[in-house]
Amino acid sequence: MARYLIPLIFGLAGIAVLVSLGLWQVQRLAWKEGVLADIEARIAAEPVALPGELDPQADRYLPVEVRGRLGDEALRVLVSQKHVGAGYRVISALDTGGRRILLDRGFIKVAEDIPAAPEGQVTVRGNVHWPDDRNSSTPENDLEGNTWFARDLDQMAGVLNTEPLMVVARDTSFSDAPVTPLPVDTDNIPNDHLEYAVTWFGLAAIWAVMSGYFLWRMRKTAKGEN
Repeated sequence: MARYLIPLIFGLAGIAVLVSLGLWQVQRLAWKEGVLADIEARIAAEPVALPGELDPQADRYLPVEVRGRLGDEALRVLVSQKHVGAGYRVISALDTGGRRILLDRGFIKVAEDIPAAPEGQVTVRGNVHWPDDRNSSTPENDLEGNTWFARDLDQMAGVLNTEPLMVVARDTSFSDAPVTPLPVDTDNIPNDHLEYAVTWFGLAAIWAVMSGYFLWRMRKTAKGEN
């Protein structure tokens, strides 16, 4: 029996480690779902007036209501919508009278023309957002061709002469067709903990089968030798 002890301990230890990693991912899943629920509640809360001072962490997704005049110039940020295809996010300046901010008006298909800005004051309900669109493979923005690949706030603010502050529209007091609001949500926040948990539990099951098979082969070989 001594010859089976080390493989048995090794097999049980491996199963224990893999199962514990799976349980840890289950705990992380519950934590992440709670975080996402809090973010969704914050996004959908009653909007407030745009504060004078904003913190990128504490005020992320803050629902606000802003009034002002839309600038005539519009920037186009290349995006893709599921079941719709390629298009642009339309970014314009919104002059509230006391400050100028960036307004993400929403999505328009590539083939459509961006409508002219409405005359007079408009009201927009949306969420303050600091986008994180850029990664190591994102191309540089084509300013001359007005094709942007990321909502780089500082660069956009320089072009449109605004603060590097963006509100993403959810509802507007004006018809912006064919532009449709593309409000912030939690869809792009990764939550892969369930997949990780399934992977670890699956590896634990495979480890158990392999360990059992190895012990069975050892026993069969020992019987053959006898």
